[in-house]
Amino acid sequence: MKVLHVITGLDVGGAEQQLRLLLRRLPAHCEVVTLTRPGPVAEGIEADGTPVTHLGMTGNRDLTALPRLAGLIREGGYDLVHTHLYRACVYGRVAARMAGVRAVVATEHSLGDAVIEGRRLTRGVRTLYRATERLGTATVAVSDTVAARLRRWGVPEQRIHVVPGGIEAHRFAFDPAARALVRTRLGLPLDAFVIGGAGRLVPGKRFDVLVRAVTQLPGVHLLLAGAGPERETLRRMAQQFGSGDRIHLLGERDGAVDAASGGRGTAAWGAYGPGDHGQGSHGRPAHNQGAHSQGAHGQGTEGPDIPGLLSAIDVFVSPSPDEAFGLAVLEALGSGLHVLYGSCPAVDELPADQAPGARRFSPGVHELATALRELRRHGPGRLPVPPVVRRYDITRSAEALMSVYEQALAAAPARRRSPAAVPLPQGRPAALSAAAVSLPDPSRSPDPSPLSNR
Repeated sequence: MKVLHVITGLDVGGAEQQLRLLLRRLPAHCEVVTLTRPGPVAEGIEADGTPVTHLGMTGNRDLTALPRLAGLIREGGYDLVHTHLYRACVYGRVAARMAGVRAVVATEHSLGDAVIEGRRLTRGVRTLYRATERLGTATVAVSDTVAARLRRWGVPEQRIHVVPGGIEAHRFAFDPAARALVRTRLGLPLDAFVIGGAGRLVPGKRFDVLVRAVTQLPGVHLLLAGAGPERETLRRMAQQFGSGDRIHLLGERDGAVDAASGGRGTAAWGAYGPGDHGQGSHGRPAHNQGAHSQGAHGQGTEGPDIPGLLSAIDVFVSPSPDEAFGLAVLEALGSGLHVLYGSCPAVDELPADQAPGARRFSPGVHELATALRELRRHGPGRLPVPPVVRRYDITRSAEALMSVYEQALAAAPARRRSPAAVPLPQGRPAALSAAAVSLPDPSRSPDPSPLSNR
């Protein structure tokens, strides 16, 4: 089976990292096309041995990308095209149909109730999505929650398949040596109570709630990994409340390590190389927006990786009220942490005993501060890794995805269809160009950097 994966961009992010992990495990010949921004994940995918082509798309209205992508698909002779993220799904489905491909699968990684990939849902976004979804064979939801949202959008039940996200749990196991190293490098007392968070620094993630809650907890430190347009706002907020020395904005951090390093990274600390980018959706590039021992003022390029950060902290907080899956929460649970979260379908869709260390809260400053005080008072300690972590193993995700591929191909015509005109919204290409104005930016604008769809 020959499969082409089409994705909007390949900066560090949840969907992008999921693709890399899946490519390592799918028993198929795979290649990748990125419409824009062939960032560090592209380098990692190529280091793993999978070729990546940059299409060079210049913007939402760049309809010249359609014939270029269709030609690439036609020349490649692919059995199946798999699209990831909104823009790639819209353009990729149309191009695959133009090329006469047998089967088209799309994964919906980041569909919330009110946003998609950090952008507000509009009527134009919904209309364009539904029009192009009809050109596909199957649509993959990363959770039952996302599947329900797709049904409400009018996607037929028979085309929806749930394939949960997955992690490599061993990479996030608690490491006492990494805990001591990270705290020492950051200038944190070894006995300090330290809270952690990770994600794209955009308004919808509500990290302002987390920062404000920590400012109300004297002596408590926050390690926040991620990049995005809210970084400066959060820095100023920490300073305003006199907590700039306790709020550590770490910039973009990676959640995984090079396969050759034995699965544990380079002492949980350091700058990244092409092979160092795997699991994790912890912020997109923000050009040297790192931090080490300078609190909210840090501007370094080195710092702890995500496994090291998780080992260094005592409690993990994910304040986002609208998530599609919740990979960051799973990674934290894999490190034996207590987790407070605003939304995590990966946990909420299972019985409570699958994740006893996870607790949902309404994302208000007072409630979060109260919950953190309680955990600090009782001394949370480390927990056994809960069953939910084993349930969402990336190998199981790859096996489930292969089953979707096989079903899609079985339902497709025995021969490749000859290229034909594709009915676009309202029957003319100009409609696609106009509707594309509503598309999320390839870098998930306004964030120039994907932590996770986490």
